[in-house]
Amino acid sequence: MGAATRVITAHVPTGLADKVDALAERLERSRGWIMKQALSAWIDQEEERHKLTLEALAEVDAGHVINHDAVIAWADSLSTDQPLPPPSR
Repeated sequence: MGAATRVITAHVPTGLADKVDALAERLERSRGWIMKQALSAWIDQEEERHKLTLEALAEVDAGHVINHDAVIAWADSLSTDQPLPPPSR
């Protein structure tokens, strides 16, 4: 037996619905399959973004940061004849 499922209803702009329909037709898949693929990809992306944000905040909390003025000086030097090396912590 397959995984349990639930129906989720969402109102979307007509233009977006038309694109989903066109993509479903082109790929010879159902509208539901297209929506499931899109939603899964978006959720995966957001979960990864959240994980990376938590990792970055942990780095900040641990004091693993680069001085803002050093980053600005480095960025400003990139358009000169003698760019500075990238700053490090």
